[in-house]
Amino acid sequence: PNSVTFGSGTDRFYVVLNKEIDVVAERERLQRELAQAQGFLKGVEKKLSNERFVNNAPEAVVAKERQKQADGQMRVQSLQAALAKLPE
Repeated sequence: PNSVTFGSGTDRFYVVLNKEIDVVAERERLQRELAQAQGFLKGVEKKLSNERFVNNAPEAVVAKERQKQADGQMRVQSLQAALAKLPE
C-alpha cells in the first residue's frame, strides 16, 4: 500500500516508502502518463493502418512499428492497472 510504481521499458518496479503516498497527486501523474501512452499508441496504430506504409516500407521497419504497438499496449494496460489499484 505504501509503494510507488514506475516503469522502465516493459518492466514495472515498486518502491516501498515509509511515508504515505499523496493519492491525488499519484492519480494525476498516472493519468498524464496514460494520456501520453495512449497518444503514442494511437500514432503507431495510425501508421500501421496505412496500407501504403505497410506495403511499401521494408519489413524490418514494419516489424519495429508492430513491436512499438505491442509495447505501447502493454504500457497502457500497466498504467490502467496501476490506476485501478489506487485507493479511492
